[in-house]
Amino acid sequence: MNNATEATQVEPLVAEHIELLRSNIKSILIGQDDVVDQVIVTLLCKGHVLLEGLPGLGKTLLVKALATCFAGQFKRIQFTPDLMPADMTGHAVYDMQKGKFNIRRGPIFTNLLLADEINRSPAKTQAALLEVMQEQQVTIEGKPYPLNAPFMVLATQNPIDQEGTYPLPEAELDRFLLKVFIHYPEFEQEKQMVSQVTKGKLSMTTIDQQISQQLSPEDIMALQAAAEANTIDDQVLSYAINIVHATRNTSTILRGAGPRASIGIVNAAKAWALMNNRAFVLPDDIKQVALPVLRHRVLLSPDSEIEGFTPDQILSQLIQSIDAPRV
Repeated sequence: MNNATEATQVEPLVAEHIELLRSNIKSILIGQDDVVDQVIVTLLCKGHVLLEGLPGLGKTLLVKALATCFAGQFKRIQFTPDLMPADMTGHAVYDMQKGKFNIRRGPIFTNLLLADEINRSPAKTQAALLEVMQEQQVTIEGKPYPLNAPFMVLATQNPIDQEGTYPLPEAELDRFLLKVFIHYPEFEQEKQMVSQVTKGKLSMTTIDQQISQQLSPEDIMALQAAAEANTIDDQVLSYAINIVHATRNTSTILRGAGPRASIGIVNAAKAWALMNNRAFVLPDDIKQVALPVLRHRVLLSPDSEIEGFTPDQILSQLIQSIDAPRV
């Protein structure tokens, strides 16, 4: 592979910072190593992540830990049926003394935004996130207000309790780079977590004490630039696009993924390669990220749903059926 001969490893400082992020978050969020890696991949891609899991599995703890790792601002919005778009973005307030409008910025102006139970609010409220997720700016009274980088939305939803929820619009789902499932921890990991929590060593208030070293927002942006600079062979690029095209040409999927999925797979694969201390992308990197990039972007056919198949099952078979290049 030509890329490998040019540069096989990332700069030592980049590798050090990534490992620092990993180790700090994993020391706090016990038993969710895959989730941590996928969230870091999303951050390196300047993307957004949709976290799906039952209550009490550490979703809020994860976001708080990530924000603490790089001295970033962290804000949380609890989505409810009566939440209005202006409650997130902010609004103009008239100053009687000065005779002019002042802009009161909402909680969306932050580095890491936790959109908790995002499917509890109707589509009108959810749509307020579309501009900020795509363009990293908010328009208030016709004037755009850019957000400070880095910016990332981490949204959560409960997979079981569907009463009083609203499905996420397709346009919004497509703006999430990854959809990540959070599962129960293993026995020993849960035992370790319970021990630390009940001894007062692990809580939202003690996170700062467990972070060995903080990165700056500028450090995070440097990592994002390093991921973007990673190289990808033309055969590997074609392999990623072939996987996405396959979702549009199978009877098991009614609606396949769009071009944003192709972009997402390549960007996520670049970040995954960087996390594995490589400056180039391998076909295995594409395989590693394809499922979380695609699972929320496809709609199964009625026959597939009747037979009880899940998007993960269909996509896993599809990905295995595509021949990977030898590079």
